[in-house]
Amino acid sequence: MTEVLNVISTYAIPLILLVIPVYALAKGVKVYSVFTEGAKEGLKVSVMIIPYLVCMLCAIGMFRASGAMDWLVDIINPVTNLIGLPGEVLPMGIMRSFSGGGAEGMMSDLLTTYGTQSQIGRIASVALGSTETTFYVVAVYFGCVGITNVRHSIISGLLGDLASLIAATVIVNVMWF
Repeated sequence: MTEVLNVISTYAIPLILLVIPVYALAKGVKVYSVFTEGAKEGLKVSVMIIPYLVCMLCAIGMFRASGAMDWLVDIINPVTNLIGLPGEVLPMGIMRSFSGGGAEGMMSDLLTTYGTQSQIGRIASVALGSTETTFYVVAVYFGCVGITNVRHSIISGLLGDLASLIAATVIVNVMWF
């Protein structure tokens, strides 16, 4: 099974990069012109989302610099200890809902401090890959298409992040206890 996965992982991306343009050419699609039109559209979208991105990054900086993150962790830590989530991982779990890059930086610090084979390192790694940047998605993607009434999106996203963080903790604790 491992050898099959190695073969698939070696050839999957080159195969996709070959099959899609060949298929498009067979269908009569002008691949280069379609690609450049898509690139133009992507650039327009990038320019349109910059204000939302700057606003979100500013808010994250204020949240961390104000000490609100430490305060929130201190409040939640007794509850997370019940499921085996170390307090050291909690700031990364909270930051992940706001910023992928910020959460990756925090995880890097955890891995440097505790090691990749530690329980903290494992939980942080699985949690980072299991959760979503909810506020980033709402700020950037919803803002990009002009949605102002997000209704239950934030609550649903945060509940999904919480469930993923809990699942990552439980699974890592079961597999490497």
